[in-house]
Amino acid sequence: MDTRFDVELIEVSKRYGATLAVDAISLRIPAASYCCLLGPSGCGKTTTLRMIAGHEAISSGDILIQGQNISELAPVRRGTAMMFQSYALFPHLNCLDNVAFSLKMRGVGKAERHAKAREFLDLVQMADFAQRLPAQLSGGQQQRVALARALIMRPKVLLLDEPLSALDPFLRIKVREELKRLQRELGITFVHVTHSQDEAMALADMMVVMQDGHIRQSGSPREVFEKPVSPFIARFIGSHNVLSGPSGPIAIRADRCRLGVPGEGPFVSGRITAVEYQGAMVRVAMMTDLGPEAAALMPDRDFYADPVGPGDPATLIWAERDAHVMMEA
Repeated sequence: MDTRFDVELIEVSKRYGATLAVDAISLRIPAASYCCLLGPSGCGKTTTLRMIAGHEAISSGDILIQGQNISELAPVRRGTAMMFQSYALFPHLNCLDNVAFSLKMRGVGKAERHAKAREFLDLVQMADFAQRLPAQLSGGQQQRVALARALIMRPKVLLLDEPLSALDPFLRIKVREELKRLQRELGITFVHVTHSQDEAMALADMMVVMQDGHIRQSGSPREVFEKPVSPFIARFIGSHNVLSGPSGPIAIRADRCRLGVPGEGPFVSGRITAVEYQGAMVRVAMMTDLGPEAAALMPDRDFYADPVGPGDPATLIWAERDAHVMMEA
């Protein structure tokens, strides 16, 4: 048994009739890591998570948890726990009984299961709310209770289906910090489905980007961001601008932008067609030369880019703040 990996997918596919939702994907998730599956809607990330959990039967391939093939096992026998997007708390049970429910189903006595449930409510900082019903909790509090309920069975792998999507932006940041803290303290593997690049960049040890049922790239967040393997990855992960150069695509990173002085270095001019500020974008509609040297003239201001080698990230130079740049051929 290879103990380096908690989850292994081997040529896993999922078909719904004539529709191929997941196409022969293979993936190894290291032990005790935080893995984020992300991609646009319909890419197959949630289907992949549900196949690992056993809530969707695989059409072909194999799924291994800590070296054991669990492809044909029932969800309860896989050593996984799943936290759903809706949290799925029982509305008639208080927090304590919600967390203790799975232990009750396994015949654990009331005193023992309540003691264990209090331990996990304390872990997620919800011990003071043990007697409240779900309707008496905020969205973030419900999320913590659902997390405690998933963790109480000590799963080998915790599966999270967009657990932060229902939270407001401020609370989302706070809760994702708690998720990362818990993953490190417990030392178990989290597999987290999200459509948010920021969320994945903040949480993941391993980022897996999917598109059209395929894994397009996997690696550390820094690796995927800095070394995208395709224009799709460059645009989806980093909002990089991609130009078609003579030797192939050139990724131009907005985070490499800086101020420059007109007249310094060789530049090629272009034309700006639209400008939006405060995190939006500047659109360059026409380039006179789409080589590794690219630049444009903004109305009343100059806009430049450093020359770079083919395939390398360019360093953009502009004279305005709070603007991202989108170049179009």
